[in-house]
Amino acid sequence: MNNNKTAVMEETEVNAILALDTTPWYRKKNLRTLYFVLAPSCLGVEMTSGYDSSVLNGLQAVDHWGNYFNHPKGAILGLISAAFSIGAVIALPAVPFFNDKCGRKPSIILGNGFLLVGTILQTWSVNTAMFLVSRVLLGLGIPFAVSGASQLIAELAYPRERSVMTGLFNESWYVGAIIAAGVTLGTYNYDSNWSWRLPSLLQILPAVCSMTAIWWVPESPRFLVSKDRLEEALKILIKYHAEGDADSAFVAAEFKEITDTIRLEAEGSKHKWIELLQSRGNRHRVAIACCIGLFAQWAGNGLVSYYLSKVLSSVGITERHDQQSINLGLMCWNLITGVIAAFCTNHLRRRTQFLTAYSGMTVMFASWTVASARFAQTGNTSAGSAVVAFIFLYYALYNFMMPLTYVYGTEIFPYIYRAKGIAIVQTFSRAATAFNQFVNPIGLDNLGWKYYLVYDVWLACETLIIYFLYAETKGPTLEELAFIFEGDGKTATVKRDVLHIELAEVE
Repeated sequence: MNNNKTAVMEETEVNAILALDTTPWYRKKNLRTLYFVLAPSCLGVEMTSGYDSSVLNGLQAVDHWGNYFNHPKGAILGLISAAFSIGAVIALPAVPFFNDKCGRKPSIILGNGFLLVGTILQTWSVNTAMFLVSRVLLGLGIPFAVSGASQLIAELAYPRERSVMTGLFNESWYVGAIIAAGVTLGTYNYDSNWSWRLPSLLQILPAVCSMTAIWWVPESPRFLVSKDRLEEALKILIKYHAEGDADSAFVAAEFKEITDTIRLEAEGSKHKWIELLQSRGNRHRVAIACCIGLFAQWAGNGLVSYYLSKVLSSVGITERHDQQSINLGLMCWNLITGVIAAFCTNHLRRRTQFLTAYSGMTVMFASWTVASARFAQTGNTSAGSAVVAFIFLYYALYNFMMPLTYVYGTEIFPYIYRAKGIAIVQTFSRAATAFNQFVNPIGLDNLGWKYYLVYDVWLACETLIIYFLYAETKGPTLEELAFIFEGDGKTATVKRDVLHIELAEVE
């Protein structure tokens, strides 16, 4: 690789054979079954995260919730919102160790266990302290579940559907958000504390679905190979990637590529974190992973995800029903645009999708800022309506990027570092979210629309960093991608040549 922008690789046997397979996934019985169980078991994980974000947004517009917890605002409200991310940051150092040691499935199960306990405590909270503890527990569970689920999908899916499936995983966040928005819209005027306890309790549903379905999902064949459980890994690949055909040339090539690549990675690694900083290629990967997590949360989206009622109130939309309705409509819009974007990952280059999204967000957020300033200065209701329109347009562009969070995160790291890489993405994402959740209400209270200027400038900076830093990864298999970030292009070529020679033996 001679620059940071383009990955140039020769076509390997895996891609060559894959190109000959023209049968769509829905005509393959075993693959259809795999995706059927992957959906609730893995997508349900992100639904929990989306539900949490939306339900807390909705609860701020519920009078009984405000009365019960003494109308939290400023730093207290920020702490309540940030507690989820604080818990996630606390858990993250242990996540890659557990993921690589025990497997992708046990990581999902452990995470869901925390989510179930946290949900029960939140539902029956009797004071602010208990509510905070419950949210920390929810946060402790989410990185285990998300890390395991994102890698399990990427490592189990048939190569042709890998990016779409991983993209839909991230977009399932909005399914949870829609459910939460609909629930809070239906319960906000209940004349009891069940107006907020019921939405809290229903957060248990995605975790229950995930915990139930995960038992029918096979373990990652790449994890099994890393533990020398080769026969189990091969059986999984034969069943789901070849519909039970033990003589499949594709599975033979794929299995050989996986085993040889993981062996090559293991020979040069002692599984230590410091290795991520010891080569030019790994430092490049880490820099991108930090940016993926940070940029996804420092793009202005946190203002709406957790404080939509405040944003709407600042432009004259103060009726609780109107706020809840806009929240629900926005979540539906986000799901539609996000799913479309997930399918775009099969057709668009990664850099094109990233740069289109971030440059567009910069323009839309600037327009949102101008409309907010106009309302603050004149009280013009048309300016207030324009803010709502710009929020919807901004989110269409944000969602254009969102599927790439775990698609790109899993692509840039080889298997040996993938769990650590996803942990880095999540660490920066959760830390950025926690910071924003604490700071955003303070900034909105003290600066009003002027606080938006911070995000206007930062979005422009993010776009420039992406242009100069992000590499192109669309096309190669996960194993081929292990070599594109090598600082020494000659070394990468030698490793690929070794892999190609060994794969040639399959034929």
